[in-house]
Amino acid sequence: MATKKTSLKDNSSEDLVKLVVDKRETLRTLRFSATGSKNRDVKQARSLRKEIARALTEASARKNVAPAA
Repeated sequence: MATKKTSLKDNSSEDLVKLVVDKRETLRTLRFSATGSKNRDVKQARSLRKEIARALTEASARKNVAPAA
């Protein structure tokens, strides 16, 4: 249960984009697979959306800092 969080600050910008694409695809397949059956982990979609938001926030922060430096 105790899993170590990976910091998004350690990832490169390309890795963040790839992570967002992968998580969005996983979320999409989860939504379509859950329509006809019971979902075992009801919090999985919420956690995927939060991970996507965290990655996009980090990417946006990097974009905003880059022109100033």
